[in-house]
Amino acid sequence: MTYPVPAGPVDRELEINKSRFIAWLRPVRSRAEGQAVLEEARARYPDASHHCHAWLIGAPNSGQGAMNDDGEPSGTAGKPIFNVIQHKGIGDVMVVVIRYFGGVKLGAGGLVRAYAGAAEAVLSAMDVIEQVPESTVTLRLGFAQEQPLRHWCEQHEGQLDDVDYGETVRVRLTLPEARLPELDAFCAAQGMDRD
Repeated sequence: MTYPVPAGPVDRELEINKSRFIAWLRPVRSRAEGQAVLEEARARYPDASHHCHAWLIGAPNSGQGAMNDDGEPSGTAGKPIFNVIQHKGIGDVMVVVIRYFGGVKLGAGGLVRAYAGAAEAVLSAMDVIEQVPESTVTLRLGFAQEQPLRHWCEQHEGQLDDVDYGETVRVRLTLPEARLPELDAFCAAQGMDRD
């Protein structure tokens, strides 16, 4: 099953009642990538009042998500950002909204509208591509079987990530999940073992 993901990063900036909101959208495929994006935002804007964020990793309807208000009143920043991400039906995405306080208090409703509006602005500007779910598998095989496996991978969207030569050959490869039954059939016919 494929699902929509951002094609690349997008930045947008809004001013609401003298507060400056800088919205970053970044494609992320793991929690570690999301954490790196957040650290980059904090490093780039170290004097900002808040670095609120939300992310959704995996398919939009079944992925893992998280949100953070970063000092704003509970539920006024991370949740509105996350709600917009969910509404857009996109996966593998992180939105960070950096706020420079402008001296005018927005109130809870105003904060919700501001953070949702910043998320909407950046998500509406993104280009979308389709993400194909992938799996990584490890195989053990004989030396003579390596070339047939390489050829199979070329024909079936597989990518060899690592090859380790010992008494046998150990191969780690990544391929679309939909191709796993074909790989299993190929391995059975060739006498390869899957770890």
